[in-house]
Amino acid sequence: MPIIVKFILFQLLILIPFSAGIIVKKYFADPAATSKKIIMVNLMVLEPPVILWTIWGLTISPELAFLPAAGLLMVLAGLFAGNILAPLLGLEGAGRKTFIISSSLANHGFTMGGFICYIFLKETGLGLSSIFISYFVPYTFLVIFSYARAGAGSRYRAGLRDFLASYQNMPLYAALAALALLLSGVRRPALDPPLEPLIMASVALYYWTLGLTVNMKEILPLRGEHAALAAVRFLVIPGLACLLLLVVPMGGDIKTVIRIQSFMPAAIYSVVTSVLFDLDPRRASSLFVVNTLLFILIVVPAMVLLRQAGVW
Repeated sequence: MPIIVKFILFQLLILIPFSAGIIVKKYFADPAATSKKIIMVNLMVLEPPVILWTIWGLTISPELAFLPAAGLLMVLAGLFAGNILAPLLGLEGAGRKTFIISSSLANHGFTMGGFICYIFLKETGLGLSSIFISYFVPYTFLVIFSYARAGAGSRYRAGLRDFLASYQNMPLYAALAALALLLSGVRRPALDPPLEPLIMASVALYYWTLGLTVNMKEILPLRGEHAALAAVRFLVIPGLACLLLLVVPMGGDIKTVIRIQSFMPAAIYSVVTSVLFDLDPRRASSLFVVNTLLFILIVVPAMVLLRQAGVW
């Protein structure tokens, strides 16, 4: 399938379900509860088998360690940049924390960064991106949640047992299971599972649930913060990744995955964190939606053109 066709399909898989979610949300008594149930299905049913299968098909090498290390470096750089910009924007308290968390957490996962890696590098790209994102759970739990909880009036408290048993970790456990199979020398069966339908269904459901919960009236008032976040996500982090790739020698596919992931917009988990810890969910939603739209409408077309030109 030509990359232009894949690009158009990618746009449609995001914009149509997202718009549909906004339209039909008025028919749900509790759109947020419906959204949570669908996300649970996504995380427990659709994502784990795709992640297990694609990682299981990789070849183990020491270079794979560059992937989660690069992911961790990116989110720490975003955290640092957000700390610098927040006071310049006049942000304090919950608003400051919300902006910093949005600057740090990026949509590296299955429904954005992973999907674009799949478009560019097929199954190998998706498998490598699943290893890349393995930094996410420990970083979010140990760093982001601790930062959000500090000094906040949060009602959310989760122990280690609750964290380990959470359905949200199922994709991580699938990745660990695949790595265990690889290290054990167990060969992947010679099958041809329907990966693309599963991926497309997951992406479509994810953005439909986002449409159910977003409030479009809260998007425009934060122009300065939107510009600052775009600078972090689409200039600062990619610039840092470019320097990293110049200094550290690594394989072509690994380098491509890191380059792609460096451009990813803010993560939906920035909104989730804001809700869990009573920060500023409206600000978090606005930052997430605008940052994602800028990525889809401007950054992704540029990435596709660079790919067609042979630069990537």
